[in-house]
Amino acid sequence: MKSAVSTTLTILALFVTPIFARTWTEAGSGKTIEADLVKIEDGKAHLKLANGRIAPVPIPALSPDDQAYIATQEKQMATTTGSASQWPSFRGPKADDISPDTGLLKKWPDGGPKKLWVYEQAGMGYSGFSIVDGKLYTQGTRGDDVTVICIDASTGKEKWATKVSKDDGEGYNSGWGNGPRGTPTYSDERVYTLDPKGVVSCLDANDGKVVWQKNLVTDFGGEMGGWGYAESPLVDGSHVILAPGGKKAGMVALDKVTGATVWEAKELTPGKAEYASILVAEINGVRQYVKLFEQQLVGVAADDGRVVWSSPWEGKVAVIPTPIVRGNEVYISSGYGIGCKLIKIDADNKPSDVWQNKTMVNHHGGVVLVDDHLYGFSDAKGLICQNWKDGEMVWNEKGQYTLKGAVHVADGHLYALNEDDGTVTLVEIDPKEYKQDGQFKLEPQSANRHPKGKIWTHPVVLNGKLYLRDQEYIVCYDVKG
Repeated sequence: MKSAVSTTLTILALFVTPIFARTWTEAGSGKTIEADLVKIEDGKAHLKLANGRIAPVPIPALSPDDQAYIATQEKQMATTTGSASQWPSFRGPKADDISPDTGLLKKWPDGGPKKLWVYEQAGMGYSGFSIVDGKLYTQGTRGDDVTVICIDASTGKEKWATKVSKDDGEGYNSGWGNGPRGTPTYSDERVYTLDPKGVVSCLDANDGKVVWQKNLVTDFGGEMGGWGYAESPLVDGSHVILAPGGKKAGMVALDKVTGATVWEAKELTPGKAEYASILVAEINGVRQYVKLFEQQLVGVAADDGRVVWSSPWEGKVAVIPTPIVRGNEVYISSGYGIGCKLIKIDADNKPSDVWQNKTMVNHHGGVVLVDDHLYGFSDAKGLICQNWKDGEMVWNEKGQYTLKGAVHVADGHLYALNEDDGTVTLVEIDPKEYKQDGQFKLEPQSANRHPKGKIWTHPVVLNGKLYLRDQEYIVCYDVKG
C-alpha cells in the first residue's frame, strides 16, 4: 500500500511544472517533488507547489536531509518570530546582509547614536559577528592564539573564550596584519569557525568547548591565498560547507555533528581558495552551493558535490565579495579594476552573461541588493547605487567619508562604514538619489592595528543595536533611540 505522502507526490507530479523551489524526497520510495516550504505545523511540512496548491507532508516520511533542513528552518522560524531576531552567520540568515530590524532611528543626532558599551579583548583580526539568543560570537588572535569568543550582546561582558589554534602570522599576513578573517557560524547550539591557515573548529556554543577540528590544508590538500583563509563557514542542514581550494577538492561537505567528510568536489580544482564565502541557492530545482574563485564562479550540487555549472571570471590578486543570487541570476564583483557582472542560469543549467562592466569595482566591503538596485562601495567612485537589470550606475557619492568600505542595510537605510577613518554614514535607501541622514566616527580605534590595515569588519545591526569592530575593540551603539 502506498503511503499518503507517496500518493500525494505522485498525483501532484503528474500535472505540476515546478518553478524555483527546493527538491523534496520521500524516504521510502525516493520519489521527488519540487515545492516551497510554507510552514511547519503538527509534525508536517506544508509544501507549496508551482500551481499554488499546499501539500501537508508528514516530516518522518521525508529523507534525512530534508528532515535536517526542516529542523534548521523550524528553529530559525521560532527564533525570528520571538522577542529577539538572530544573526547566525556572515551576512545574516539569508546571506543578504539585510537586518530584520524595524523601528530604528531615521536620523542620527549630532555626534551619532548613543554608545552602549565597549569590549576590549577581541584580539587582532577582522572577524565579524554572529548573534544568537543574546550572545555575540566572534574570533581574534590574542598573543599567538586564535581565540573564539562569546560575549553578552546587551552588555559586552565576556561569557567564554577558547583557544582553537596557534597564529604565527607567517605565510598570510602580507603586511596587512594577522588574525582571523572569517566570521563564526552558529547552528544548533554549536559554533563553527575557520582560522587563517585552514583550521576548522566546531565548539559548543554554551561553554566554548571544542567538539571537533579539521584542517583544510592537511586533510584536503587545500591552498590558501596570500592573505590566508577568509571565508565564513556555511552550515546547511546537517552539513558544514567549506572551500579548501587546491587541486584535490575545491569544496567539501562535512557532517556538522562529527566533522566526518560527506563529499569532496574533486572535479573542482581552482587552485587558491580565494576569499569569498559560499552561499546556498535553489536554481532550477537543484540545491547548490555558489562560490566565487579567482577564475570561475561555480554552482556545486548539495547532494554529492558535482559541478552543476561554471562561469568564467577574470579575477586577479584577490576576489572577496560574496555573490548575490536572485532566482536563476547571480551577481558578482571584484576589486583590482575587474568590475562586476550578472549571469543567468538557463533551464539546462547553462550560464550566460546578462551584462558585464566596471560600474561596481567592489574590493571587499560587500554589496547589498534591495529590490532592483545594488548598493556598495566601488573603487574610485565611492558609494554607489547600481541597477540590477542593466548594470548601469544610478548615483554615486564620493566624499571624504564615503570613499571605500563596508555596507549593511537595516530598516530602509544603508549603514556605510568608511574603512580609512571609521566614519559611519546613515544613507536612506533611495534608487533615485543620495540622501544622508547622519554620520559619526567609530571610537575607540585600535593603536595595535597594522599601519597598512584598515577598519574592515562589516557592521551589523540587530535588535536595535549597531555593532562595529576595529581589531581588539568591539563597540555597541543604540540605533533604536
